[in-house]
Amino acid sequence: MAKDNEIISLKNVIEDNLPSISIDIAIFGFHENHLRILLLKNKDKESWTLPGGFIGKEESLEEAANRLLFSRTGLNNIFLQQFHAFGDPERTRINKRAELLKEQYAKDQYAQEFIEWVLGRFITIGFYALVEFTEVEPKHDIFTIECRWHDVQDLPLLVSDHQSIIETALKTLRQQLNYQPIGLSLLPHEFTMPELQRLYETLLGKTLDRRNFQRKMLSYKILERLPTKRKGGAYKAPYLYRFDKESYEEALQNGLKDLW
Repeated sequence: MAKDNEIISLKNVIEDNLPSISIDIAIFGFHENHLRILLLKNKDKESWTLPGGFIGKEESLEEAANRLLFSRTGLNNIFLQQFHAFGDPERTRINKRAELLKEQYAKDQYAQEFIEWVLGRFITIGFYALVEFTEVEPKHDIFTIECRWHDVQDLPLLVSDHQSIIETALKTLRQQLNYQPIGLSLLPHEFTMPELQRLYETLLGKTLDRRNFQRKMLSYKILERLPTKRKGGAYKAPYLYRFDKESYEEALQNGLKDLW
């Protein structure tokens, strides 16, 4: 029965979606001072892939991306940004998912049609999403066996051009750090100044001076210091902060002036 349902799903993919165009989403979270990305493990048990999928014939790009994002994270209304289109003619020439299905459903007509469909040239639209790590409930799809977080500095073997997609997404994050609510989207509601600094250092790929960083961030007047401190740890407990959302969004409209 499970196999029959999978075949029906393959048939529906062709009938319901646009050919030759797809979406891949780099879903970033920040946890324990590390930037992480959500990946799916293929059934070959070796390679991993970005969450993604096809675009319905009646869907906009944003509607499709939000649908795919919800199916992998269980979250709605989170920050999502289109950042690049990837169209190298060779990008989907080797598709391990399709090769596995080709072996598994060698005698099934609908599966073979799907394989031919998906092995054609595809242009993919890259989106990146920023989520609060602890709110995500990772879910895999019928083509994969696992969905979990990976440190962006320690990525596993990836299919196709997904390494390049991730690198481009990270480059875009760095470029947009002063113009998009990246800190607001990745950090928990309350955070410490060292946690905020570590996020910036991770995104920028360099160490920042502690005093200069704090001075800059406070000068923007986008942070509210709370009367409570972070409990636990061997060092002096740091104060907790949260973003003043209205001030933060207003500041981003003009761009935070300092370069990092």
